[in-house]
Amino acid sequence: MKGEREVKSGVSEEEREVKRKRVMERSDSPPPPLGFNNPLLPLANAYDDDDEEEENELKKSQARGNGVAKREGNGNKVKGEAQEEVDDDEDDASKGKGKHSRHVEVRRDCPYLDTVNRQVLDFDFERFCSVSLSNLNVYACLVCGKYFQGRSQKSHAYTHSLEAGHHVYINLLTEKVYCLPDSYEINDPSLDDIRHVLNPRFSRAQVDELDKNRQWSRALDGSDYLPGMVGLNNIQKTEFVNVTIQSLMRVTPLRNFFLIPENYQHCKSPLVHRFGELTRKIWHARNFKGQVSPHEFLQAVMKASKKRFRIGQQSDPVEFMSWLLNTLHMDLRTSKDASSIIHKCFQGELEVVKEYQGNENKEISRMPFLMLGLDLPPPPLFKDVMEKNIIPQVALFDLLKKFDGETVTEVVRPKLARMRYRVIKSPRYLMFHIVRFKKNNFFKEKNPTLVNFPVKDMELRDYIPSLPRAPEGENVCSKYNLIANIVHDGKPEDGYFRVFVQRKSQELWYEMQDLHVAETLPQMVELSEAYMQIYEQQEE
Repeated sequence: MKGEREVKSGVSEEEREVKRKRVMERSDSPPPPLGFNNPLLPLANAYDDDDEEEENELKKSQARGNGVAKREGNGNKVKGEAQEEVDDDEDDASKGKGKHSRHVEVRRDCPYLDTVNRQVLDFDFERFCSVSLSNLNVYACLVCGKYFQGRSQKSHAYTHSLEAGHHVYINLLTEKVYCLPDSYEINDPSLDDIRHVLNPRFSRAQVDELDKNRQWSRALDGSDYLPGMVGLNNIQKTEFVNVTIQSLMRVTPLRNFFLIPENYQHCKSPLVHRFGELTRKIWHARNFKGQVSPHEFLQAVMKASKKRFRIGQQSDPVEFMSWLLNTLHMDLRTSKDASSIIHKCFQGELEVVKEYQGNENKEISRMPFLMLGLDLPPPPLFKDVMEKNIIPQVALFDLLKKFDGETVTEVVRPKLARMRYRVIKSPRYLMFHIVRFKKNNFFKEKNPTLVNFPVKDMELRDYIPSLPRAPEGENVCSKYNLIANIVHDGKPEDGYFRVFVQRKSQELWYEMQDLHVAETLPQMVELSEAYMQIYEQQEE
Protein backbone atom coordinates (compact mmCIF):
# COMPACT_ATOMS: atom_id res chain seq x y z
CA MET A 1 0.00 0.00 0.00
CA LYS A 2 2.80 2.39 0.94
CA GLY A 3 4.58 1.74 -2.35
CA GLU A 4 1.33 2.21 -4.30
CA ARG A 5 0.75 5.67 -2.64
CA GLU A 6 4.29 6.71 -3.51
CA VAL A 7 3.83 5.64 -7.11
CA LYS A 8 0.45 7.45 -7.44
CA SER A 9 1.61 10.73 -5.91
CA GLY A 10 5.13 10.58 -7.30
CA VAL A 11 6.53 11.88 -3.95
CA SER A 12 8.29 9.68 -1.43
CA GLU A 13 7.61 9.72 2.31
CA GLU A 14 11.09 11.14 2.99
CA GLU A 15 10.46 14.13 0.73
CA ARG A 16 7.16 14.78 2.54
CA GLU A 17 9.01 14.75 5.87
CA VAL A 18 11.61 17.21 4.60
CA LYS A 19 8.87 19.58 3.37
CA ARG A 20 7.02 19.27 6.69
CA LYS A 21 10.19 20.26 8.60
CA ARG A 22 10.74 23.26 6.33
CA VAL A 23 7.18 24.48 6.90
CA MET A 24 7.59 24.08 10.65
CA GLU A 25 10.87 26.04 10.61
CA ARG A 26 9.33 28.88 8.59
CA SER A 27 6.22 29.14 10.73
CA ASP A 28 8.22 28.96 13.96
CA SER A 29 9.27 32.52 14.92
CA PRO A 30 10.28 32.48 18.60
CA PRO A 31 10.87 35.81 20.38
CA PRO A 32 14.51 36.95 20.85
CA PRO A 33 16.15 35.32 23.88
CA LEU A 34 16.56 37.50 26.96
CA GLY A 35 18.67 35.24 29.19
CA PHE A 36 21.90 37.20 28.67
CA ASN A 37 23.83 39.60 30.89
CA ASN A 38 23.29 42.36 28.33
CA PRO A 39 19.93 41.74 26.61
CA LEU A 40 20.52 44.47 24.00
CA LEU A 41 23.67 42.79 22.67
CA PRO A 42 22.03 39.90 20.76
CA LEU A 43 19.20 42.17 19.60
CA ALA A 44 21.56 44.61 17.92
CA ASN A 45 22.35 42.08 15.19
CA ALA A 46 18.76 41.02 14.47
CA TYR A 47 18.42 43.05 11.29
CA ASP A 48 17.45 41.89 7.85
CA ASP A 49 20.33 40.97 5.57
CA ASP A 50 18.16 41.76 2.54
CA ASP A 51 17.68 45.32 3.73
CA GLU A 52 21.39 45.75 4.36
CA GLU A 53 22.18 44.50 0.86
CA GLU A 54 19.50 46.81 -0.50
CA GLU A 55 20.94 49.87 1.24
CA ASN A 56 24.51 48.94 0.25
CA GLU A 57 23.31 48.51 -3.32
CA LEU A 58 21.75 51.98 -3.20
CA LYS A 59 25.07 53.49 -2.11
CA LYS A 60 27.00 51.51 -4.75
CA SER A 61 24.62 52.59 -7.51
CA GLN A 62 24.98 56.24 -6.46
CA ALA A 63 28.78 55.97 -6.46
CA ARG A 64 28.69 54.10 -9.77
CA GLY A 65 26.43 56.79 -11.25
CA ASN A 66 28.88 59.49 -10.19
CA GLY A 67 31.75 57.51 -11.73
CA VAL A 68 29.90 57.05 -15.03
CA ALA A 69 29.07 60.76 -15.13
CA LYS A 70 32.74 61.64 -14.61
CA ARG A 71 34.05 59.17 -17.23
CA GLU A 72 31.51 60.07 -19.91
CA GLY A 73 30.84 63.68 -19.02
CA ASN A 74 31.11 64.87 -22.65
CA GLY A 75 27.40 64.51 -23.35
CA ASN A 76 26.98 60.75 -23.66
CA LYS A 77 24.41 60.53 -20.84
CA VAL A 78 22.12 57.96 -22.49
CA LYS A 79 24.87 55.45 -22.82
CA GLY A 80 25.89 55.96 -19.20
CA GLU A 81 22.33 55.42 -17.96
CA ALA A 82 21.92 52.27 -20.07
CA GLN A 83 25.21 50.87 -18.80
CA GLU A 84 24.16 51.66 -15.23
CA GLU A 85 20.90 49.77 -15.69
CA VAL A 86 22.81 46.77 -17.10
CA ASP A 87 25.16 46.85 -14.12
CA ASP A 88 22.22 46.99 -11.74
CA ASP A 89 20.57 44.04 -13.47
CA GLU A 90 23.79 42.04 -13.26
CA ASP A 91 24.14 42.88 -9.56
CA ASP A 92 20.52 41.91 -8.95
CA ALA A 93 21.08 38.62 -10.77
CA SER A 94 24.15 37.91 -8.69
CA LYS A 95 22.24 38.94 -5.58
CA GLY A 96 19.50 36.47 -6.41
CA LYS A 97 21.98 33.64 -6.08
CA GLY A 98 22.81 34.64 -2.48
CA LYS A 99 21.59 32.82 0.55
CA HIS A 100 19.34 35.55 2.01
CA SER A 101 18.14 37.24 -1.21
CA ARG A 102 14.54 37.12 -2.32
CA HIS A 103 12.30 38.92 -4.78
CA VAL A 104 10.09 41.60 -3.20
CA GLU A 105 6.62 42.01 -4.66
CA VAL A 106 5.55 45.56 -5.52
CA ARG A 107 1.85 46.37 -5.11
CA ARG A 108 -0.27 49.50 -5.42
CA ASP A 109 -3.37 48.28 -3.61
CA CYS A 110 -2.59 47.98 0.09
CA PRO A 111 -5.65 47.64 2.36
CA TYR A 112 -3.81 49.21 5.31
CA LEU A 113 -3.03 52.64 3.84
CA ASP A 114 -5.96 54.17 5.73
CA THR A 115 -4.21 53.29 9.03
CA VAL A 116 -1.31 55.69 8.34
CA ASN A 117 -1.38 58.45 10.98
CA ARG A 118 0.55 61.54 9.88
CA GLN A 119 -0.16 63.31 13.17
CA VAL A 120 2.33 61.13 15.07
CA LEU A 121 5.16 61.12 12.50
CA ASP A 122 8.29 62.96 13.63
CA PHE A 123 11.55 62.48 11.73
CA ASP A 124 13.58 65.09 13.64
CA PHE A 125 15.07 62.71 16.19
CA GLU A 126 17.93 60.25 15.91
CA ARG A 127 17.14 57.22 13.79
CA PHE A 128 17.68 54.40 16.26
CA CYS A 129 15.57 51.31 16.83
CA SER A 130 13.41 51.82 19.93
CA VAL A 131 14.14 48.24 21.07
CA SER A 132 17.73 47.40 20.12
CA LEU A 133 19.05 51.00 19.93
CA SER A 134 20.77 50.13 16.67
CA ASN A 135 20.93 52.46 13.65
CA LEU A 136 21.15 49.68 11.04
CA ASN A 137 18.17 49.24 8.69
CA VAL A 138 15.75 51.30 10.77
CA TYR A 139 12.10 51.50 9.75
CA ALA A 140 9.48 53.96 10.98
CA CYS A 141 6.01 52.62 11.75
CA LEU A 142 3.61 54.94 9.91
CA VAL A 143 0.81 54.07 12.33
CA CYS A 144 2.40 54.90 15.70
CA GLY A 145 5.59 56.72 14.64
CA LYS A 146 8.04 54.44 16.50
CA TYR A 147 11.32 53.24 15.00
CA PHE A 148 12.09 49.54 14.61
CA GLN A 149 14.86 47.53 13.04
CA GLY A 150 14.68 45.24 9.99
CA ARG A 151 11.71 43.50 8.37
CA SER A 152 12.68 39.82 8.45
CA GLN A 153 10.66 37.33 10.48
CA LYS A 154 12.93 37.70 13.51
CA SER A 155 13.18 41.49 13.38
CA HIS A 156 11.58 43.97 15.75
CA ALA A 157 9.48 45.62 13.04
CA TYR A 158 8.01 42.24 12.08
CA THR A 159 7.25 41.44 15.73
CA HIS A 160 5.63 44.85 16.21
CA SER A 161 3.43 44.33 13.16
CA LEU A 162 2.06 41.10 14.67
CA GLU A 163 1.69 42.32 18.26
CA ALA A 164 0.24 45.79 17.59
CA GLY A 165 -1.42 45.18 14.24
CA HIS A 166 0.53 48.04 12.59
CA HIS A 167 1.34 47.06 9.01
CA VAL A 168 2.86 50.04 7.11
CA TYR A 169 6.57 50.87 7.52
CA ILE A 170 9.02 53.15 5.70
CA ASN A 171 12.77 52.59 5.41
CA LEU A 172 14.43 55.77 6.72
CA LEU A 173 17.34 55.46 4.28
CA THR A 174 15.87 54.17 1.01
CA GLU A 175 12.42 55.77 1.60
CA LYS A 176 10.70 52.58 0.41
CA VAL A 177 7.41 51.65 2.08
CA TYR A 178 6.59 48.04 3.01
CA CYS A 179 3.60 46.18 4.40
CA LEU A 180 4.40 43.73 7.19
CA PRO A 181 4.07 40.84 7.91
CA ASP A 182 3.20 40.23 4.21
CA SER A 183 6.54 41.87 3.28
CA TYR A 184 5.59 43.46 -0.02
CA GLU A 185 6.57 46.93 -1.18
CA ILE A 186 3.87 49.59 -1.49
CA ASN A 187 4.06 51.88 -4.49
CA ASP A 188 1.40 54.53 -3.93
CA PRO A 189 1.65 58.28 -4.79
CA SER A 190 -0.31 59.20 -1.65
CA LEU A 191 2.82 58.49 0.43
CA ASP A 192 4.99 61.05 -1.38
CA ASP A 193 4.21 63.75 1.20
CA ILE A 194 5.73 61.53 3.91
CA ARG A 195 8.87 61.05 1.80
CA HIS A 196 9.17 64.83 1.38
CA VAL A 197 8.96 65.35 5.14
CA LEU A 198 11.49 62.57 5.75
CA ASN A 199 13.95 64.06 3.26
CA PRO A 200 12.99 67.56 2.03
CA ARG A 201 14.08 68.34 -1.52
CA PHE A 202 14.64 71.63 -3.30
CA SER A 203 15.32 72.34 -6.95
CA ARG A 204 17.57 75.24 -7.88
CA ALA A 205 14.56 77.12 -9.28
CA GLN A 206 12.73 76.74 -5.96
CA VAL A 207 15.79 77.96 -4.06
CA ASP A 208 15.97 81.11 -6.20
CA GLU A 209 12.32 81.91 -5.45
CA LEU A 210 12.48 81.52 -1.65
CA ASP A 211 13.05 85.21 -0.88
CA LYS A 212 10.12 86.16 -3.12
CA ASN A 213 7.64 83.76 -1.54
CA ARG A 214 4.91 85.41 0.55
CA GLN A 215 2.68 82.37 0.90
CA TRP A 216 1.96 80.80 4.29
CA SER A 217 1.89 77.04 4.85
CA ARG A 218 -0.55 75.07 7.00
CA ALA A 219 0.41 72.28 9.39
CA LEU A 220 -1.71 69.19 10.06
CA ASP A 221 -3.07 70.69 13.28
CA GLY A 222 -4.47 73.68 11.35
CA SER A 223 -1.84 76.20 12.46
CA ASP A 224 -0.19 78.45 9.87
CA TYR A 225 3.55 78.97 9.60
CA LEU A 226 6.01 80.72 7.32
CA PRO A 227 8.70 78.55 5.69
CA GLY A 228 12.02 79.76 7.09
CA MET A 229 10.31 81.38 10.08
CA VAL A 230 9.51 78.25 12.09
CA GLY A 231 10.28 77.84 15.78
CA LEU A 232 13.01 75.55 17.09
CA ASN A 233 12.54 73.28 20.11
CA ASN A 234 14.59 74.12 23.16
CA ILE A 235 15.82 70.64 24.12
CA GLN A 236 17.35 71.82 27.42
CA LYS A 237 19.16 75.16 27.72
CA THR A 238 19.89 75.20 23.99
CA GLU A 239 18.56 78.64 23.08
CA PHE A 240 22.14 79.69 22.26
CA VAL A 241 22.03 77.16 19.39
CA ASN A 242 18.54 78.22 18.28
CA VAL A 243 19.35 81.94 17.96
CA THR A 244 22.56 81.12 16.07
CA ILE A 245 20.74 78.86 13.59
CA GLN A 246 17.94 81.39 13.06
CA SER A 247 20.52 84.11 12.36
CA LEU A 248 22.46 82.02 9.84
CA MET A 249 19.24 81.14 8.01
CA ARG A 250 19.05 84.82 6.89
CA VAL A 251 22.42 84.60 5.10
CA THR A 252 21.16 83.90 1.58
CA PRO A 253 24.28 82.35 -0.08
CA LEU A 254 24.89 80.09 2.95
CA ARG A 255 21.24 78.98 3.01
CA ASN A 256 21.14 78.32 -0.74
CA PHE A 257 24.37 76.31 -0.55
CA PHE A 258 23.06 73.95 2.13
CA LEU A 259 19.61 73.55 0.53
CA ILE A 260 21.22 71.59 -2.35
CA PRO A 261 22.92 68.43 -0.95
CA GLU A 262 24.95 67.99 -4.15
CA ASN A 263 27.04 71.02 -3.15
CA TYR A 264 28.61 69.16 -0.23
CA GLN A 265 28.20 65.49 -1.14
CA HIS A 266 32.01 65.15 -1.21
CA CYS A 267 32.16 66.02 2.49
CA LYS A 268 32.16 63.19 5.03
CA SER A 269 31.55 65.36 8.10
CA PRO A 270 28.30 64.46 9.96
CA LEU A 271 28.09 68.05 11.21
CA VAL A 272 27.90 69.41 7.64
CA HIS A 273 25.17 66.97 6.61
CA ARG A 274 23.15 67.51 9.81
CA PHE A 275 23.34 71.29 9.29
CA GLY A 276 22.13 70.80 5.72
CA GLU A 277 19.22 68.61 6.87
CA LEU A 278 18.21 71.20 9.46
CA THR A 279 18.36 73.98 6.86
CA ARG A 280 16.09 72.04 4.48
CA LYS A 281 13.59 71.27 7.25
CA ILE A 282 13.40 74.92 8.34
CA TRP A 283 12.69 76.14 4.79
CA HIS A 284 10.42 73.23 3.77
CA ALA A 285 6.88 74.33 2.88
CA ARG A 286 5.22 70.91 3.32
CA ASN A 287 6.02 70.10 6.96
CA PHE A 288 3.47 68.27 9.08
CA LYS A 289 4.04 70.68 11.98
CA GLY A 290 5.02 74.31 12.38
CA GLN A 291 8.24 73.73 14.33
CA VAL A 292 11.48 71.80 13.97
CA SER A 293 13.55 69.96 16.57
CA PRO A 294 17.36 70.32 16.07
CA HIS A 295 18.03 67.09 18.00
CA GLU A 296 20.17 65.36 15.37
CA PHE A 297 22.16 68.55 14.76
CA LEU A 298 22.81 68.93 18.50
CA GLN A 299 24.09 65.36 18.69
CA ALA A 300 26.51 66.10 15.83
CA VAL A 301 27.60 69.32 17.60
CA MET A 302 28.28 67.46 20.84
CA LYS A 303 30.41 64.89 19.04
CA ALA A 304 32.33 67.37 16.87
CA SER A 305 33.02 69.79 19.75
CA LYS A 306 33.95 66.96 22.15
CA LYS A 307 31.09 68.07 24.44
CA ARG A 308 32.26 71.67 24.64
CA PHE A 309 28.70 72.55 23.60
CA ARG A 310 26.14 70.10 24.89
CA ILE A 311 22.50 69.72 25.82
CA GLY A 312 21.69 70.88 29.34
CA GLN A 313 24.49 73.45 29.65
CA GLN A 314 24.07 77.09 28.71
CA SER A 315 26.76 78.53 26.44
CA ASP A 316 27.59 81.79 24.70
CA PRO A 317 26.13 82.18 21.17
CA VAL A 318 29.21 84.18 20.10
CA GLU A 319 31.52 81.31 21.06
CA PHE A 320 29.20 78.82 19.38
CA MET A 321 28.96 80.94 16.21
CA SER A 322 32.76 81.22 15.97
CA TRP A 323 33.25 77.49 16.54
CA LEU A 324 30.49 76.50 14.11
CA LEU A 325 31.70 78.70 11.23
CA ASN A 326 35.33 77.62 11.62
CA THR A 327 34.40 73.93 11.88
CA LEU A 328 32.11 74.08 8.83
CA HIS A 329 34.88 75.82 6.86
CA MET A 330 37.47 73.19 7.85
CA ASP A 331 35.11 70.36 6.87
CA LEU A 332 33.95 71.88 3.58
CA ARG A 333 37.27 72.89 2.08
CA THR A 334 38.76 70.43 -0.39
CA SER A 335 42.40 71.40 0.26
CA LYS A 336 44.37 73.24 2.90
CA ASP A 337 44.41 76.57 1.06
CA ALA A 338 40.95 76.26 -0.51
CA SER A 339 38.13 78.63 0.32
CA SER A 340 34.56 77.72 1.27
CA ILE A 341 31.10 79.25 1.35
CA ILE A 342 31.82 80.36 4.94
CA HIS A 343 34.79 82.53 3.99
CA LYS A 344 33.06 83.83 0.87
CA CYS A 345 30.26 85.20 3.05
CA PHE A 346 31.93 86.33 6.28
CA GLN A 347 35.68 86.73 5.87
CA GLY A 348 37.17 90.23 5.88
CA GLU A 349 40.68 91.50 6.50
CA LEU A 350 42.25 93.77 9.12
CA GLU A 351 45.54 95.65 9.17
CA VAL A 352 47.03 95.51 12.69
CA VAL A 353 49.73 97.94 13.84
CA LYS A 354 51.38 96.88 17.10
CA GLU A 355 53.63 99.14 19.20
CA TYR A 356 55.42 97.84 22.28
CA GLN A 357 56.25 100.12 25.20
CA GLY A 358 59.87 101.30 25.05
CA ASN A 359 60.28 100.08 21.47
CA GLU A 360 59.95 102.49 18.58
CA ASN A 361 59.64 99.75 15.97
CA LYS A 362 56.14 98.95 14.73
CA GLU A 363 54.84 95.53 13.74
CA ILE A 364 52.41 95.69 10.84
CA SER A 365 50.48 92.56 9.94
CA ARG A 366 47.32 91.50 8.17
CA MET A 367 44.73 89.37 9.88
CA PRO A 368 41.57 87.74 8.47
CA PHE A 369 38.39 87.95 10.55
CA LEU A 370 34.89 86.54 10.59
CA MET A 371 33.54 88.75 13.39
CA LEU A 372 34.47 92.16 14.81
CA GLY A 373 34.38 92.71 18.59
CA LEU A 374 33.07 96.09 19.78
CA ASP A 375 33.99 97.27 23.31
CA LEU A 376 31.33 99.09 25.33
CA PRO A 377 32.25 102.00 27.63
CA PRO A 378 32.06 101.14 31.34
CA PRO A 379 28.64 101.76 32.94
CA PRO A 380 28.22 104.45 35.67
CA LEU A 381 28.98 103.32 39.19
CA PHE A 382 26.60 105.61 41.08
CA LYS A 383 22.83 105.97 41.12
CA ASP A 384 20.92 109.14 40.30
CA VAL A 385 18.67 111.21 42.56
CA MET A 386 15.78 108.76 42.10
CA GLU A 387 17.99 105.92 43.43
CA LYS A 388 17.99 104.23 40.07
CA ASN A 389 20.85 103.28 37.83
CA ILE A 390 21.09 105.34 34.68
CA ILE A 391 21.21 103.12 31.61
CA PRO A 392 23.77 104.79 29.34
CA GLN A 393 23.53 104.84 25.56
CA VAL A 394 26.25 104.84 22.94
CA ALA A 395 26.17 105.10 19.16
CA LEU A 396 27.52 102.37 16.93
CA PHE A 397 29.50 105.13 15.24
CA ASP A 398 31.60 105.56 18.41
CA LEU A 399 32.21 101.84 18.80
CA LEU A 400 33.42 101.42 15.22
CA LYS A 401 36.13 104.04 15.70
CA LYS A 402 38.23 101.18 17.03
CA PHE A 403 38.74 100.06 13.42
CA ASP A 404 39.50 103.42 11.75
CA GLY A 405 43.29 102.91 11.89
CA GLU A 406 43.87 105.86 14.24
CA THR A 407 42.23 104.97 17.55
CA VAL A 408 44.65 103.27 19.95
CA THR A 409 43.59 100.18 21.90
CA GLU A 410 45.79 99.08 24.78
CA VAL A 411 46.17 95.36 25.41
CA VAL A 412 47.81 93.67 28.39
CA ARG A 413 48.18 90.09 27.17
CA PRO A 414 50.44 88.50 26.14
CA LYS A 415 52.50 91.67 26.48
CA LEU A 416 51.67 95.31 27.15
CA ALA A 417 51.19 96.94 23.74
CA ARG A 418 49.30 99.64 21.85
CA MET A 419 47.22 98.34 18.96
CA ARG A 420 45.61 100.07 16.01
CA TYR A 421 43.18 98.27 13.73
CA ARG A 422 42.01 99.18 10.23
CA VAL A 423 39.50 97.34 8.05
CA ILE A 424 41.09 96.94 4.61
CA LYS A 425 38.57 94.47 3.20
CA SER A 426 34.92 94.39 4.18
CA PRO A 427 33.03 91.08 3.82
CA ARG A 428 29.66 90.61 2.17
CA TYR A 429 28.12 89.82 5.55
CA LEU A 430 29.51 91.79 8.49
CA MET A 431 29.16 90.38 12.01
CA PHE A 432 29.53 92.47 15.17
CA HIS A 433 30.01 91.11 18.66
CA ILE A 434 29.14 93.70 21.31
CA VAL A 435 31.16 92.70 24.37
CA ARG A 436 28.67 92.85 27.27
CA PHE A 437 29.98 90.22 29.65
CA LYS A 438 33.16 90.31 31.69
CA LYS A 439 34.43 87.89 34.29
CA ASN A 440 36.33 88.94 37.36
CA ASN A 441 37.68 86.86 40.22
CA PHE A 442 34.28 86.56 41.86
CA PHE A 443 31.39 86.67 39.39
CA LYS A 444 30.28 87.46 35.86
CA GLU A 445 28.96 90.97 35.24
CA LYS A 446 26.92 92.44 32.39
CA ASN A 447 27.16 95.89 30.84
CA PRO A 448 23.58 97.19 30.24
CA THR A 449 24.60 99.99 27.85
CA LEU A 450 22.21 100.39 24.93
CA VAL A 451 23.71 100.69 21.45
CA ASN A 452 22.03 102.98 18.94
CA PHE A 453 22.45 101.41 15.51
CA PRO A 454 20.82 101.85 12.08
CA VAL A 455 18.57 99.11 10.74
CA LYS A 456 18.88 100.13 7.08
CA ASP A 457 21.46 101.93 4.93
CA MET A 458 24.42 101.83 7.31
CA GLU A 459 27.19 103.54 5.36
CA LEU A 460 30.31 101.78 6.57
CA ARG A 461 32.57 104.43 5.02
CA ASP A 462 31.04 107.04 7.36
CA TYR A 463 31.95 104.87 10.34
CA ILE A 464 35.38 103.81 9.03
CA PRO A 465 36.72 106.66 6.82
CA SER A 466 39.92 104.73 6.06
CA LEU A 467 38.02 101.93 4.32
CA PRO A 468 39.72 101.47 0.92
CA ARG A 469 37.65 102.04 -2.19
CA ALA A 470 36.85 99.26 -4.60
CA PRO A 471 39.03 98.89 -7.71
CA GLU A 472 37.78 100.35 -10.96
CA GLY A 473 35.30 98.13 -12.72
CA GLU A 474 33.96 96.56 -9.51
CA ASN A 475 30.59 97.75 -8.23
CA VAL A 476 31.00 97.16 -4.51
CA CYS A 477 28.62 99.03 -2.22
CA SER A 478 29.69 100.09 1.26
CA LYS A 479 26.11 100.29 2.59
CA TYR A 480 24.77 97.53 4.82
CA ASN A 481 21.32 96.45 6.08
CA LEU A 482 20.69 94.65 9.35
CA ILE A 483 19.25 91.13 8.87
CA ALA A 484 19.69 89.53 12.35
CA ASN A 485 20.11 90.88 15.86
CA ILE A 486 20.71 88.54 18.84
CA VAL A 487 19.88 90.13 22.21
CA HIS A 488 20.29 89.09 25.83
CA ASP A 489 17.67 89.76 28.53
CA GLY A 490 17.97 89.33 32.27
CA LYS A 491 20.88 88.73 34.59
CA PRO A 492 24.25 87.43 33.35
CA GLU A 493 23.79 83.93 34.80
CA ASP A 494 19.99 83.48 34.61
CA GLY A 495 19.17 85.45 31.45
CA TYR A 496 18.05 84.18 28.07
CA PHE A 497 18.72 84.93 24.41
CA ARG A 498 16.30 85.84 21.65
CA VAL A 499 16.78 87.05 18.11
CA PHE A 500 15.19 89.56 15.73
CA VAL A 501 15.32 88.49 12.08
CA GLN A 502 14.10 90.07 8.87
CA ARG A 503 11.89 88.42 6.28
CA LYS A 504 13.13 89.70 2.93
CA SER A 505 10.02 89.02 0.85
CA GLN A 506 8.01 91.65 2.76
CA GLU A 507 10.79 93.40 4.74
CA LEU A 508 9.04 92.53 8.00
CA TRP A 509 10.77 91.88 11.32
CA TYR A 510 10.06 88.87 13.53
CA GLU A 511 11.00 88.18 17.13
CA MET A 512 12.02 84.55 17.70
CA GLN A 513 12.70 82.77 20.97
CA ASP A 514 12.65 78.97 20.70
CA LEU A 515 9.07 78.10 19.63
CA HIS A 516 7.81 81.68 19.96
CA VAL A 517 7.63 83.49 16.60
CA ALA A 518 5.85 86.86 16.39
CA GLU A 519 5.93 89.84 14.09
CA THR A 520 7.39 93.00 15.62
CA LEU A 521 8.16 96.62 14.72
CA PRO A 522 11.60 97.75 13.52
CA GLN A 523 11.65 100.25 16.40
CA MET A 524 11.61 97.39 18.90
CA VAL A 525 14.76 95.98 17.31
CA GLU A 526 16.65 99.19 18.09
CA LEU A 527 15.55 99.26 21.76
CA SER A 528 17.00 95.89 22.66
CA GLU A 529 20.32 95.06 24.32
CA ALA A 530 22.13 93.91 21.21
CA TYR A 531 24.75 91.20 21.68
CA MET A 532 25.55 89.98 18.15
CA GLN A 533 24.49 91.44 14.81
CA ILE A 534 24.70 90.40 11.16
CA TYR A 535 24.65 93.09 8.45
CA GLU A 536 24.19 92.33 4.75
CA GLN A 537 25.93 94.33 2.06
CA GLN A 538 23.57 96.07 -0.33
CA GLU A 539 23.71 95.17 -3.99
CA GLU A 540 24.76 97.94 -6.31
